[in-house]
Amino acid sequence: MNKLILVGNGFDLAHGLPTSYKCFLNDFWKNIHLNLEKEEYQNLLFLNHDYLEIFNFKKETENFKDFESNLISFQNEHSNELEGYINFELKLRKNLNIIFKFKNHFFQIINSKNSIENWVDIENEYYLQLKKITKLNFGNNNEDDLKKQRRLQIIKLNNEFEAVKNLLKKYLIERVNEVYDFTKTKNTTELAKILKIFDSNNFFQIHGDYKYQLQNYSKEFSYQKDRNEILKVYEDLGMNPYRKNITFNTLFLDFNYTSTIPFYQELLKDRAMKYSINKIHGDLYSMIFGFGDEMDEDYQLIENIDDNEYLEFFKSFQYFQNNNYDQLLSTIDSQKFQVIVLGHSCGLSDRVMLNTIFEHENCRSIKIYYHKKEDGTDNYLDVVKNISRHFKDKPSMRRKIVSKELSSHLPQNVRFQKK
Repeated sequence: MNKLILVGNGFDLAHGLPTSYKCFLNDFWKNIHLNLEKEEYQNLLFLNHDYLEIFNFKKETENFKDFESNLISFQNEHSNELEGYINFELKLRKNLNIIFKFKNHFFQIINSKNSIENWVDIENEYYLQLKKITKLNFGNNNEDDLKKQRRLQIIKLNNEFEAVKNLLKKYLIERVNEVYDFTKTKNTTELAKILKIFDSNNFFQIHGDYKYQLQNYSKEFSYQKDRNEILKVYEDLGMNPYRKNITFNTLFLDFNYTSTIPFYQELLKDRAMKYSINKIHGDLYSMIFGFGDEMDEDYQLIENIDDNEYLEFFKSFQYFQNNNYDQLLSTIDSQKFQVIVLGHSCGLSDRVMLNTIFEHENCRSIKIYYHKKEDGTDNYLDVVKNISRHFKDKPSMRRKIVSKELSSHLPQNVRFQKK
């Protein structure tokens, strides 16, 4: 049984890497006073240079809410000169000249919405804004004028989304890639726990509790035929581990832009199994970032507009930039496989791809390594609910998802050394 391991941002977070949506945005606001002269900052917001005393904050800025709080405090101290802080703007009383405002409306939205917590939420928000524009009306304009106005709005949205994408790229390079050494870790005990996840189908190499582990593993498959095949193959390999005519492959379907998974591939290179990587969303220098739910009921409306600007950030078209998607299809077509979910939310922004994987006849089981929080709660059911949205065939979904009883939490304490 092959393995297809979906690796999401939660896997990087389990290694203490500051790759979350909140880390990215908080870094922006925490260091805004140092970067205001940079072009990428000036494209996102405006701050009048005659009022840089705003940065003499009484409260240390850790996030956008702190920045807003300091703006309000500054306005209160200069209320005879400044209008109240309204609609994310600060103005002068006498002439209403701008002191602070967002220039990038999409960036304003993702900073102001409390519902946005993960990268998938940003991609979902982009799609939501796209759908709103396709349904916009502008007064009593005729149809041609409406198309022109909507197209201008779409171009603006795409440019703003591209600016956020470029800022993310710069952040990951400077704050992650150039800071951490992806060849060295600190905690070898926790590292061994993760390696065990990747080595979990090498039962024939394990002595002592081999049969016990094998029986537990077979329970992760609901089809009796699969269980029987697993028991037979692994029993044969247990008696003769040097057989060359039976191979099991593991593919890391890596949705991250970092080098975390390549680090593990290097550690696993001497194992009997073959471990390969498919960086399906590219790397830091060729990022695929956008939305991928053509199953949504509004997608056909967007596609029928017959304007390619509307499809600029749909992942399905970005995947044609390389052959990674074709390689994924070849892998899942080749042999039965079990899906392992590591730190991936399985959200709607990758819906078509995940539907293709989960409902494939060769997909026999889906096992979730969930995030266990400090308060004892976990996100197992959240991930299950997200996975269910990718299934049209609900009975198949119920057969494939491995119960929590047979699942486990993802180790959280591996740390890469800093350079």
